[in-house]
Amino acid sequence: MAPSFSFHTTSDEVAAAFADEIKGKNVLIIGTSVGGIGFETARAIAVKSPNLVIITGHNPERLKIAEETLRKEAPSANVRPLRLDLSSLEHVRKAAAELNAMPEPLHVVIHNAVAIPGPFKLTEDNLEAQAVTNHIAPFLLTKLLAPKILAARTAEYTPRVIFVSASGHAFCKGVNLRQLEKPEPASHESLDALFQSKCMNILSAIELSKRSKGRINSYSLHPGVIDTNLMRKGDVPAGLKKLELTDAEGRPNEKLHPWKTIPEGAATTIAAAFDPSLNDKPGAYLDDCVIANDKIAPHASDPATAEQLWAVTERIIGESFTF
Repeated sequence: MAPSFSFHTTSDEVAAAFADEIKGKNVLIIGTSVGGIGFETARAIAVKSPNLVIITGHNPERLKIAEETLRKEAPSANVRPLRLDLSSLEHVRKAAAELNAMPEPLHVVIHNAVAIPGPFKLTEDNLEAQAVTNHIAPFLLTKLLAPKILAARTAEYTPRVIFVSASGHAFCKGVNLRQLEKPEPASHESLDALFQSKCMNILSAIELSKRSKGRINSYSLHPGVIDTNLMRKGDVPAGLKKLELTDAEGRPNEKLHPWKTIPEGAATTIAAAFDPSLNDKPGAYLDDCVIANDKIAPHASDPATAEQLWAVTERIIGESFTF
C-alpha cells in the first residue's frame, strides 16, 4: 500500500517509508546548517543507510558543526562536507570540479539553500545576490554536475534534482527576466525578489525535466512555514508580519496560518527525493509530501516562461546546458 502523508508527517516517517529507495544512494544536499530544514533532511536520510551524504555550506565553521552533529546523529553514515559559496559563480565552478573529481555518481541533488532577503546587493559577478544564491548558482551547479547525475541512471532508476521552493511564489506577479539579467536597484524589493526566485525554482524543475527527456526527474516543493534561523534574519521578520504569518510580537500566527516543525518541514523534500510513485510525474510540485500541481500560480508554471528563463540563465552563466 502507498504510504499516507499529511501536514504533520515528519522527515523520519517519510524516510522510513522510502528506506529501500534511500539505501545505497549518493545524495548531495545544498545548504545544511544546523537548525534548518536542509540539515534535518540530511539527518533523516543519513540514518537510512545511504551510500554517501554530501553536505554543503559557505561558512567553514558552521559546516564543521553540521558535519560533527550529523556524525553524532548517524555514526555509521558516510558523510562528506563540501564548502560551497553560492554567491560566487567562480566558487560554484570550483566546488563542482571537486564534486566531479569524486568517484561516486549522484543519485539525488537537493537545492535547499536560500539567501536572506535584504537590501539590493550585487555579487562579484554583478548579479543580484538573492537571484544568484536562489536560482543562478543552483542552475550552474546542476549544469556542471549533469554528467555525474546522469551517471547514476540505470534501466531501473532515474536520478533526481530537487528544488525547495515555497508557496510564497504566488505572492509575486512573475519573473522579471530583465531584472534577472541586468539588475537595477530601483526595481528591487527584497521579499518580491525572494518570491520571484521561488518561481524560478518551480520553472527550473519543469524545464529541466522536459529538456532531459526522461534522463533526469526534477521536482519542486513547498516545505511549509517553519520557524528556522532564516525567519529571524534580514527583512524576513517584517515580511512575515506583513503577510500576517506572525503577530505584532513576531510570534507564529497559528490561528490564520499553521506552522510546521523543522522535521515536518523536511518531510516533503525527502518525499520529492525518494517517492517512487513520482517516477512518471517529472516536473511535479509537492506540498505536504504529495503532488500539488494545482497550487502552482499560473506565472510559475507557464511553459513559455520556463523556456525564456532557461535561455536567459544560460546567457548569464555563459554556458549551454547539455545532456
